[in-house]
Amino acid sequence: MNAVSSKQIPVAPFQLGGARAWWIWALSVAFVIYLFSVQTGYSIVNSEVQKSASLTVKQVAGVAAVYTWVFAICQFFGGALLDRLGVHKVLPISVVLVTAGVFLFANADSYNTLLVSQFVMAVGACTGFVGAGYIGGQWFGMSRFNFMFGLVQFCASLSSAFSVNALQLGLNAMPWREVFNLVGAAGVVLSVLAFFFLKNPTPVESSGAGGAGAFVRSVLTALLQGIKIPHVWLSALICAALFGSMLAAGVVWTPKLMEIRGASPATAAFSSSLLWLGLAAGCLVIPALSDKIERRKMPIVVGIAVQVACAGALLYLPSVSIPVAMALNFLFGFANAAHMLTFSTAADVVPPELIGTSAAFVNGLAFIAGGIMIAAPGSRVVSGVAAGLTDQTMAIAEYAAEPIIVSLIAAFVISLIMKESHPARS
Repeated sequence: MNAVSSKQIPVAPFQLGGARAWWIWALSVAFVIYLFSVQTGYSIVNSEVQKSASLTVKQVAGVAAVYTWVFAICQFFGGALLDRLGVHKVLPISVVLVTAGVFLFANADSYNTLLVSQFVMAVGACTGFVGAGYIGGQWFGMSRFNFMFGLVQFCASLSSAFSVNALQLGLNAMPWREVFNLVGAAGVVLSVLAFFFLKNPTPVESSGAGGAGAFVRSVLTALLQGIKIPHVWLSALICAALFGSMLAAGVVWTPKLMEIRGASPATAAFSSSLLWLGLAAGCLVIPALSDKIERRKMPIVVGIAVQVACAGALLYLPSVSIPVAMALNFLFGFANAAHMLTFSTAADVVPPELIGTSAAFVNGLAFIAGGIMIAAPGSRVVSGVAAGLTDQTMAIAEYAAEPIIVSLIAAFVISLIMKESHPARS
């Protein structure tokens, strides 16, 4: 027997857009929410983990770094696997890997075990977000790909806004190991459902000729076919700048900036949630608007322009009041939903069999950029203090946030260069 399955016997396709389609899509989104909760969890419990496993500060950072870089590397291949093998052969195994990683993490008592847990978790997680978008295109038709992918991000954004509070409540009630063992148990249930229900509407045909070596070459070929298209690169760079800025603002920078403006810690934390709530709202509106007006480029250009204006006002207009600043945070998140159109515009220019590949490439660059941009403001704070700027002032805030402003302006320029790709307008 070859390592890759031979052609499957044709079967009747399932109905697109029906109750079964919504159920399968909902399962894939549940996996995305599960991932976001697990990813958020380490940032909350790392101090307890450090004590339990007797880690140094450097090792605590090393655990997070392993997940980040393994996920980023595997991300580029996850979409090609979906294109080549289909949902049923990829996503259920991904759920199992993430669940196994959660259990390893919950019961780890050494640095090496923690590293293994993050590696296993990251390998499984690489197909989560892209897989949910892929399922939307497969089960609702490519004409609905844009809207359904926006719904995925809507759910993910809401989970980002509230999962931290939910995990914190759990940690207040029981030790962190018990919490994550319960999270792992939820993953077992999700794994069983995934094996029973997650599949393509029609079986994906994969040739067994050449065995595993030929399959690996076909995955690499699919990735190369996608990234050799200039438009895919432009889309990926825009997404990297936009979502990287969102992560930098939502995870680290907004609470600090709001506290510098005089907001209370609670208000500063809520302002960060407003970014994600704005993104969730924007994901319901902007992709649907793009389909209605049959344009990709214009909503992206306008969305970036609004983000530049909001960031500029927050940074360079110290007279802006706290309530207005909070409204600007929400508006920034709303306009950031334009980054979802980068997945759609990339999908517009590739063959249908490479849609998962293109989405994974765009998301991979966005994730790498997010990691860099989360770290960039902090490193510039250090250099700004060394240069003589007074800490906790708007001057150092402006200096530290320059990478975000520069990346948004660069994305705006690229969006002006990028061609319109909507099928009805290209």
